[in-house]
Amino acid sequence: MDNQGMIGPRSRRWVLSRGLMAAGAGAAATAFFGEGASAATTVDMELTVVAAMVDPPRSGTAITPGAGPSVTAVESALSGKGLLSSTYVDGHYGSSTVSAYAAWQRSLGYTGLDANGLPGPTSLAKLGQAGGFTVTRAVNIGSNAASYGGKRVNTRTKNMLAAADAKLSWSITLTQGSYTPGNPDSAGTHDGGGVVDISVSGLTATQRWQAVKALRDVGFAAWLRTPEQGFAYHIHANAVADTDMAGVAQAQVHDYYFGKNGLASHAADNTPAAYKGAFTWWEKYNRG
Repeated sequence: MDNQGMIGPRSRRWVLSRGLMAAGAGAAATAFFGEGASAATTVDMELTVVAAMVDPPRSGTAITPGAGPSVTAVESALSGKGLLSSTYVDGHYGSSTVSAYAAWQRSLGYTGLDANGLPGPTSLAKLGQAGGFTVTRAVNIGSNAASYGGKRVNTRTKNMLAAADAKLSWSITLTQGSYTPGNPDSAGTHDGGGVVDISVSGLTATQRWQAVKALRDVGFAAWLRTPEQGFAYHIHANAVADTDMAGVAQAQVHDYYFGKNGLASHAADNTPAAYKGAFTWWEKYNRG
């Protein structure tokens, strides 16, 4: 499988709620990444996947800091195969690039989450053979049949949860795992990989925020959901750069990147400043 999973065909849902923020990332985003630009002959998969989550909801064509050369190389290769107009070879991984990459995945025989327009390690390596680039910093989600506390997740998410758990003096308990389509309370966010809900039962207000911070530190886009938002208290967390993630959950990562709450309101993130942390992802966290 392209995304290192074992999931069967599933329809792709790229649902973008109205009102998403249309500003560029700016200097603050550059500080989040701290990554140098890739050379034209290499594609940094981590940055490319992050750009594929951050860029499409923008109304403009801003480039995710550090990702431009890698995305441009991918777009050039897609254009060379007649899947993307040269107009869109610009370093912005927008909806046209998502659609073109999904077409490339389907041409390789992938379906469902393996043809969601997010580069998987296998399809990206094959595109590199045609496009004259090599892939660095590959993202691998492992098996999608792993579990954490009895809830289904993929291996990458399991490892991320264990790392966050180790930062806390109590245990993380999942109330919902990943790959759970059809749950009306989830609005499709748990249809794919990388998304979990976490219990905060019995925790103090400070402990709830500490849990959010621990999750963010290891690479989750995490928020405390509250009754004021229309939810019972829990933490919703999306593993940034998970290549199995459903479209609506990817749009939440975009919101998180821009300091929003990941809900239909796109209101400001309600996390106190002391617990917000910096935008990161699992592989970058592991590099220190």
